[in-house]
Amino acid sequence: MVVVMRGNASETDIEKLIRAVRDAGGDAFVSRGRNQTVIGLAGDVARISELPLHAFPGVDDVLHVNRPYKLVSAEAQPEPSTVMVGETPIGRQGVTLIAGPCAVETAEQTLAACEMARDAGAAILRGGAYKPRTSPYAFQGLGQAGLDILHDTARRIGLPFVTEVITPADVETVAAKADMLQVGARNMQNFQLLKEVGMSGRPVLLKRGLTATIDEWVMAAEYIAHTGNLQIVLVERGIRTYEPMTRNTLDVSAVPVAQSLTHLPVIIDPSHSGGKRDLVLPLVRAGIAVGADGVIVDVHPNPDEALCDGPQALVRDDLDELRLTVSRFAEASGRHVVRAGARTAVHSA
Repeated sequence: MVVVMRGNASETDIEKLIRAVRDAGGDAFVSRGRNQTVIGLAGDVARISELPLHAFPGVDDVLHVNRPYKLVSAEAQPEPSTVMVGETPIGRQGVTLIAGPCAVETAEQTLAACEMARDAGAAILRGGAYKPRTSPYAFQGLGQAGLDILHDTARRIGLPFVTEVITPADVETVAAKADMLQVGARNMQNFQLLKEVGMSGRPVLLKRGLTATIDEWVMAAEYIAHTGNLQIVLVERGIRTYEPMTRNTLDVSAVPVAQSLTHLPVIIDPSHSGGKRDLVLPLVRAGIAVGADGVIVDVHPNPDEALCDGPQALVRDDLDELRLTVSRFAEASGRHVVRAGARTAVHSA
């Protein structure tokens, strides 16, 4: 069960409802959005239902949600939500391009890659300072030094940026620099990390796990929302199947399914799913065609020398086609390409 409070509901109104629910043996989890407060109720549904919830001051609506995720469900918020990264929106109103280097290697490489992303029409930059890798011998990222390079580069270019955080202990450090925090596929069910990024107050980019069902993916988002942070973007980045011809299988059907289950924006990652440069643009077309709210791609000035995922990174010769592809397919689906806010400010430590 979910209680939706009016926009003008006071803290006293909210506390009065919470006390009544807890007195009835239930529990209440408050999530404050940009325009309204949503309260998820758990416990003895029969006893809670006996409360005159509609009559409490400040209550706008009471919804019965059958699914285990309450706060991120479409029932909890019928209108799709828009997540703001700096002054750049991600939501159903348009298609947002996120681009940059998979990994921060040097200041020069990061600047070149981020300039490529900007030239391709990216409204948000991406880059990895902390890299969870399958092999302990693979490049693990530059850590704090890489984060500083990425922050300085994004500020210089004038776009917000998203970067991955891999341990709860690093959340505060990364959140002090980044405009958005990414939880990668390998960490989708790292529940303590989900709680920490939720409490950071930053928007969160949540990638689907390699073997996760859609329900598990959305439940991971519920962990973040449970902290009071509804600024969550879901990323379909490919799941592991029996097919060896691609790195992973991009589940384009997951986009409309997730959009029907939740009010959160849903974007695709064609770089990590296809794993090959020549597959990225076709997968971009497929993702936007089924309604994805955005695309996140890797670019690199010299992918043959890349320390991480060079084969999937787009190069300079791909930028015009990437820009045209996003524009044409967005227009064909009745939407527009999201541009960076004219006064977008990168958060400074």
